[in-house]
Amino acid sequence: MIAWPDEGLEKLELNGDTAVVVLTHEERLDVPALTTALAGEPFYVGAIGSRKTQAKRRDRLLEAGLSEERLDGLAGPAGLDLGADTPAETAVSILAEVLAVRAGRAGGRLV
Repeated sequence: MIAWPDEGLEKLELNGDTAVVVLTHEERLDVPALTTALAGEPFYVGAIGSRKTQAKRRDRLLEAGLSEERLDGLAGPAGLDLGADTPAETAVSILAEVLAVRAGRAGGRLV
């Protein structure tokens, strides 16, 4: 599918079996994609970026009309704190968080 992120997400069936992770640093892509994802029912919506970036993004999403309650469903920065230093490690941390959320777990050590 070739489409802007929000248009593509609108064509997908975002339901309780869906996870959405926004991996760009572009406001013109992030805000519409996250607005569309958060309007659906995916079990996980996350976005990469620093805490500072997340705060700015949250403000832009509020300006776009999303409620505080809806924004509480946004995981950002996405991923578990694994000490990731490389893109591959970051990907593992994000997928680990997605799996933990899907299983209803915190993502801690096995005991």
